[in-house]
This record gives sequence, C-alpha cells and structure tokens, in this order.
Amino acid sequence: MSIRLRFALACAGVIFVLSALVVTVLYLVVRQSLAYRTGLVTPDYIDVQNAGRFYWRLYRFEDSYEIVRDRVLHVLSVYQRDVLANVRLIGALTVTAVTAAAFGLGWRVAGWVLRPLTSVTMTARRVAQSHDLTERIGHQGPADELKELADLVDTMLGRLARSFDGQRRFVANASHELRTPLTINRTLVDVAVRRPDATDDVKRLGESLLLVNARHERLIDGLLALTEGEQAVLDRRPFDLSDVAEHVLDQAAGEAAEREVTIHRLLDAAPTMGEAVLVERLVQNLVENAVRHNHPKGEVWVTTRHRGERVELVVANTGLQVPPYEIETIFQPFRRLHGDRLRSDRGSGLGLSIVRVITEAHHGAVTARPREEGGLTITVELPASDSPG
Repeated sequence: MSIRLRFALACAGVIFVLSALVVTVLYLVVRQSLAYRTGLVTPDYIDVQNAGRFYWRLYRFEDSYEIVRDRVLHVLSVYQRDVLANVRLIGALTVTAVTAAAFGLGWRVAGWVLRPLTSVTMTARRVAQSHDLTERIGHQGPADELKELADLVDTMLGRLARSFDGQRRFVANASHELRTPLTINRTLVDVAVRRPDATDDVKRLGESLLLVNARHERLIDGLLALTEGEQAVLDRRPFDLSDVAEHVLDQAAGEAAEREVTIHRLLDAAPTMGEAVLVERLVQNLVENAVRHNHPKGEVWVTTRHRGERVELVVANTGLQVPPYEIETIFQPFRRLHGDRLRSDRGSGLGLSIVRVITEAHHGAVTARPREEGGLTITVELPASDSPG
C-alpha cells in the first residue's frame, strides 16, 4: 500500500471506531430510556378501582384494568422495538457515511501533504533514469522535515557528481597519457623488427613485445569505453540492431576464419534507440569473446529479434564448460574465466563489463547462462523503437 492509501485508511478506521462507539452508546441510552419501569402503566395518581369501573364501562369486561395494562405494555414493546430498529439502521448508515467521508477527506489531505514529496520523488527518478547528476530537486518551502530531506538529497547528488566526474576524468586522462608512450613503443619495436640486420632472436622478442603492447592498448581502449558507457546516453537516435550486428560480424569474419570458428547469423529486424557507436562496441565485445573463448572448429550463433517492447541480441558459442557460479563474476572488471591471465590475445577482462555498462546506460538488461555442450549464451535486451533510422 502507498503512504497515501494507508493514511486514508487510518483516518477512516479511527472515524469508524469513534462513530460506532457513539452510536452504540446512543443505542444503549435509548434502550434504557424505553425500558419498562414500575409505575409507568399505573401511576400513583390513578385510582385503580375507579379506573377499573371506567374501563369496565368502556370495554364491558370484568377485568378491564388487566386488558388495558396488557395493551399498554404491548404498545410500549412495539414502540421500543421500532425505535431501537430505527436507531440501529440510522446509526449504521451514519457510521458508513461518516467513514466513507473520512476516507475521502483523508485521501485528499494525504495527497495535499505528500504533494511536495511526490515532486522530490519524480526529480530523483529522473536523475536515476537519465544518469544526469547535475539535476537538483531544489525544493522551495518552509524549513520542515521535507525541506531537510530534499536538501540532503541535493547534497548527496552533488557529492556523487563530483566523485563520478573526478573518477571519469582520472580514467580518461590516464588512458590518454598511457596511449602516447604505447604508440611510440609499438612504432619503435616495429621499426627494430623490420630492420634488415635484425636477428631471429630480435624478431621473436619484437613480436612478443608487440603482442604485449597490443594487449595494453586494448586495455586502455576498454577503460575509455567503460568510462564513456557509464555516462548518460543523451543522444538517442533510432537505428536497427541487426544492421549493427551485421557490420560487426563482417569485421570479425577474418579473425573467425583464422581461428577456424564458424559464425551463424540469424538477423531479424530489431529497431531500437540509443548511441549506435556504443552499441556497436557492445556487439563487438560479445562477438570477440565468443570467437576467442572458443576451440578450433567451434561455432558461434548471433541472433537479433524483436519481441514486443524489447529487442534482443543473443550471442552463443561453443567452448569450455562454464560453472554456473561463475556467471555473475564474468561481468566484473578484469575477471576472466578459468583464470586465463596470460593469454593476451583473449582480451583484458573488460569486455563483458563494458557490455553491462553500455546495456544499463540504454535502460536494457544483459544475462548469461552456460550451455550444456560448453560455452555461453549471452542475451542483451534493449528497449524497442517504432521508427528505426
């Protein structure tokens, strides 16, 4: 139940109990007032004998007094019963009406009281959905508990914004600073390897250094992509996920052929909205993982489809068995399956972390499950769009 409904029900409950108590007390008082008492039928100032002779003349019965008394008692009983029935009926209707009115009044009062809190909630929801930590609630009102709560949330948002901005700037600056010497190292090693007088040992050493340098470059690119993916996707444009997947698969065909991995495509139209460049990086990471974490003569299946309000990208591959307890850890940064930290050609351990970050930035969801034959099936769901670009 919402706070507003609980407040209205509490008001209705209190009024119901109080009004029912008042009606009950009133009912008991009326019942006591109408009860038979000695002297009610034959007051002291009436002469019973004279009254008997009068009633005898009137009704022509010997026991006229007893007849009149019985009639009076019967009339009194009927009157008491009718009055109490009316009290119960009117009391029940009154209690029902008052309770309903209390519920309606409590509902309106609760809405009026909680209106500023609703504004605070809507602003917080916009911040959560847009990832825009620059927005503030800015509640204007008296210095009460609600004002204090709104100011506290604004202060927390400000600290989070400064923290995230500092972290992103640090990662971006460090990545850019590291990219320059790596580029120089790659150039120098490449020149040394290509020299006519380079020995075989120098060439083998150069090839190893180039592999290590390439791994470091992929690590830096992954950090930059992770930083960009954590930012809000403000430029949302329609595009077809199947077109992005087809483009990525065309680029990965060469590497798949070198590793003797067969790629199967089932690309149906899947219109969505967002940043196509980031989604392309998402698909690229999934396809590269599926190809590299595979065995020779292995297979990869890539599927796109449109399901109601969502579009899906499914990437499945053959490979080593994946324990179910490692499924969640593979989406964490720098985590690799089977403890593979030496093979530089299999990435830096950021691929699936980037996939999750980009998916969440597009208000989507990513799940993974192991295949019984070995390998993984990873499903990415994104919001569908009615107008693909």
